[in-house]
Formats: sequence, structure tokens, C-alpha cells
Amino acid sequence: MKPLACMLAAAALLPALARAQSAAPDDPATADASPSSTEQGQTPLDEAFVPRDRAAWIRETRLQAWRDTAFDVQARTFYLDRDKYDDSQSTAWALGGSAGFKTGYFRERFAFGATGYTSQRLYGPDDKDGTLLLKPGQEGYTVLGEAYGEFLINDDTRLKLGRFGIDTPYVNRNDARMTPNTFQALTVQGVYGGDGGAPQWKFGAGYFDKIKERNADTFVSMARDAGAPSWVDRGVYTLGANYTRDRLSAGAIYYHSNDIISIFYTEAKYAFPLGDTAKLNLALQYSDQDSAGDNLLRGDEFSARQWGGKLELGYKGALFTTGYTRASGGTNMQNPWSGYPGYTSVQVEDFNRNGEGAWLLRAAYNVQSVKGLSFYALYVDGSDPDAPTDYAKDEYNLNAQWTAADGPLKGLMMRVRYAHVSQKGPQTSDLDDLRLLVYYDPPGL
Repeated sequence: MKPLACMLAAAALLPALARAQSAAPDDPATADASPSSTEQGQTPLDEAFVPRDRAAWIRETRLQAWRDTAFDVQARTFYLDRDKYDDSQSTAWALGGSAGFKTGYFRERFAFGATGYTSQRLYGPDDKDGTLLLKPGQEGYTVLGEAYGEFLINDDTRLKLGRFGIDTPYVNRNDARMTPNTFQALTVQGVYGGDGGAPQWKFGAGYFDKIKERNADTFVSMARDAGAPSWVDRGVYTLGANYTRDRLSAGAIYYHSNDIISIFYTEAKYAFPLGDTAKLNLALQYSDQDSAGDNLLRGDEFSARQWGGKLELGYKGALFTTGYTRASGGTNMQNPWSGYPGYTSVQVEDFNRNGEGAWLLRAAYNVQSVKGLSFYALYVDGSDPDAPTDYAKDEYNLNAQWTAADGPLKGLMMRVRYAHVSQKGPQTSDLDDLRLLVYYDPPGL
């Protein structure tokens, strides 16, 4: 408890306060909009790199340094209880959060920021480790997860250097526990056009040297985190772009780690309006993964790929989704540095094993009569993978969330998530996963 108290006390000394960088996964600002089918921890390609639109980008880059120094405090508590296939259990309850700041731009060119994170054990038996809410051994931790400088090349382009969080499909915060992934990296990001309905381009490029995993207090090599031997030290180069015009969005991104792995990902979306209150969205995705160079990740060559499609029907406060993915190529797909972007990746399972196909059905609703209250339920039906020792799985998810958008509890978010996974053959076995989350962003900060 003491590390968190110290962080919050230090926060009060900074001159100005602003929105959290590590906000709750479901933004309260979107409470009255149509719900989303994006799972916690995922990053769609059209939301990668930079703010959603050029106007938001320019507003952010025109801050004045000290007067507009922004400060973020967020408190979190998280309870997770998982009964696994082998009848073992992982259970913990943690309390923590984050405190950080970002300055405005000095001489309209340079800004810097930092964020500290903490997660402390309230409850966690030693024999029930593995929730990822705490360090291995059910230990609490405190870490300076972000410390970076940002250079404004022009209103449209930024260079960032240091340790910070970022969101792309295969390198992202994966903020689905107490603290997010952050990276030691150098990136260049930009957003061009988009004013007055004009087409918009977003791009990002960078080199990611190290990662701090969600439940860690140290940074390690990206190659080591992916599973390479401890003596291997390799980073990840990445380059990507996304194009948006009217109802169309399309883009691609490439990741390469020398002697480790190469990943190509592309995604396209198109919206079909159906009157004033309904909309049909079609999305397609494709991932391709290959070994690289001297094959230091596994010691031999490998290849994997997955494609997927998703159809969404939005009507007033409801969203109905169906999706399908199929993995192939000879080995299972990997997500070494983030949440997995596949359309059938849900609370527990990713449904990305070699030869595995999966269907998704999902229904979400933002309650119109109770502001900030939303629900969703989903079902994923997976097929048998190609490996003879792997078996088909089905998963059910239920989610209820309430966000206080105004009043004395403004800034409070409460969420309940439940998942049940059934594994078929040779003997049926089940997994149950219950999560209780409370996030609080003080509205005056």
C-alpha cells in the first residue's frame, strides 16, 4: 500500500492534471455510442499509432509546456479467480494503479513525460499463483514504466524516445491486468489529412529494444520475451500505415526481429449505413508469421498464418457480431509482445492453433435508460487443431460494466467478466475465469 500512497502524494505536487494515458479499456466517453466488439487487450489496426483523427492530433501537439503539463492518476483494484483444465487454481486480489505526467511542448518542439505503476497484494495464496496481477510468487511490485522524450517535427509528425506505452496489433499495452506493457523504443508517428472529410493517412515506424511485461518491474530484450534463449538480445523493427476515406479503412504493418521472427498483418474495414439508426460493418484481417535469419527463437524454421472475417450490425445501442478465423501453416500463431489481434481472440483463448477454425457470435448492448451501463455475451466454437494432442475448445463470455459519467462518482468504472471454456476429448475438461475490476480516475485531475 505504501508505494501507491507515495505515488499519489507526489502526483498532487505537479502543476496541472489531465486525462490518463492508461485509461480503463472501455472509455467512459463512448458510453452513449454504439458498443464495440474489440476485446480487452486488443488493438485494431485503424486505432494504431496515433489519436483517432487529425484534429485531436493537432490539439494535443499545440499544448504549451508548463502551463499545459498534464498529470494522470488512476487507482485500480482487480480480483481474478481461474479454475484451470487440470483442476489447479490461480487466485489473487490486487490494489494499485498509476501516476504520471506529460509536459506541453517547450519552444513548441520538445516534451517529456513519465508514469509510475504499482500493484500490491491484498490476497493471493502462494499455491494459487499465475493470475498475472502480481509478480511470480504472488509478490507486489512498483516500477517506473514510462520515462520518455517527444520531439514535434511538425504538427503532423512526432519522434518519441525512451520508455513508453504504444498500441499496434502485435506490439501493444495489452492493458488487461493491473499494469500495461511498456517498451524501450524509438518511434516516428504521423497523421496527415482528414480535415473536412478528406482522406487520412496514419503511419508509424520504430525500433523496440526492450519490453516490461504487464506483471514485471524490469525491462528485458524483446527476443528474450518472445521465448529466445537468455543470451539472445534482439529488438523489433516495425513499419506500418493505415488509410481512411469515408467508410473505408485499410492498412498493413510489418514487424521484424533479426534471427527471431517476422510478422505481417493487414486489415480492412468498410461501413454500410442502413438508415439513421443502423449500420453494417465488414472487416477482414490476415496475419503471416515466419522464422527469421539464424532461427534463434525455436532452433528451426517455422511458418504460420491466420485469416479472419467479421460482420457487425449496429442498431441504436445494440451491436450484433459474427466472425470466423482459420489458422494454418504448420505451427501455432504467436503473440509474443501483446494481446492477440484475431477476431476470435476473447477473454481466455485465442483460437489460433495450427489447423484451428473458430466461429464467433456476440451481442452487446448499451442500456439506454441507465447511463453508463452496458452488457455483452459471446460464444466461440473452435474446431480440432491439427496436432493430435490438441483438442477443440468452446468458450462463453459474459460481461457487465457500469461507468459513472457524471455525479459524485464520476470517474468510477466497475466491471464483471466471466468466461467458461470447455475442452473436448479425450476426456472433457473445463476452465472457469472470473474477474472483478474497479478503476477510478479522479475527475478533477
